[in-house]
Amino acid sequence: MKDGKMEFDPVQYKKTTRQQWETAAEAWDRWGPLLSEWLGPVTEKMLDMVGVGDGSRVLDVAAGAGEQTIVAARRVGETGHVLATDISPSILEYAAAMAQNANLNNVSVRELDGESLTDLKANHYDAVISRVGLIYFPDQQKALKGMKHVLKENGKVGAIVYSTADKNEFFSGPVSIIRRRAKLPPPLPGQPGPFSLGGEGVLEKAFTDAGFRDVKTEVIQAPVQLKTAAECLQFEKESFGALHQMLTGLTAQEQLEAWNEVGEKLSEFEHGGRFVGPCEFVLAVGTK
Repeated sequence: MKDGKMEFDPVQYKKTTRQQWETAAEAWDRWGPLLSEWLGPVTEKMLDMVGVGDGSRVLDVAAGAGEQTIVAARRVGETGHVLATDISPSILEYAAAMAQNANLNNVSVRELDGESLTDLKANHYDAVISRVGLIYFPDQQKALKGMKHVLKENGKVGAIVYSTADKNEFFSGPVSIIRRRAKLPPPLPGQPGPFSLGGEGVLEKAFTDAGFRDVKTEVIQAPVQLKTAAECLQFEKESFGALHQMLTGLTAQEQLEAWNEVGEKLSEFEHGGRFVGPCEFVLAVGTK
């Protein structure tokens, strides 16, 4: 606390985030087919823009269960390599198992904080990618400068982030409901979160401030498409650790009531026998 105001604690935040993903790792892996369908097109676009191809060396930051790691590994072939890093060792076990099951010998994993990339060899990678990860780093500039550190000259970095809350109601709606019910204050200044880089020009400026050149951004529509709103509710309940963390101060009955309201909100996006949850990403690519 400073001058009577609460301050954001990045150390505690990282500890909590690690715990969240340790808990959600199995579910995130299990929902892999949905992630592939939902995020596949924007992932391919990112890999195209950073030039991932045969023989490329790629660093995947905040790789999670590795679905996009595998996509990159198939592109780089036997002469290339992909290193998947994440703050959660449990979720990386799923990434390693996925690579093994796919008979890919060009993937390795390493538990590593996305703000500690200078621990890796400098000027080593052709491309660095981060899919919906950069938004959750307390020091996004430190993370981006670490990515620049590991890139070869003229190497490229690509990042996918959510745009603004109003364009991502499948996620922002539940966040608002749970925040209200749990009586949580608004995010503190400088606090990371799902929409922290989504404003117009914000991600581009972050890349430029970190020293990248020829920065290009693109807004991409990527609605979450499922059979029912109930299925999306299940996905969020099982996989979105941040929502569970926000609920910890509520009783079991209060949590149930909160999830019921989230389900009602999600049902607004169910029409004609399909659920289509509004989602919009910003993709940015920069060159070292």
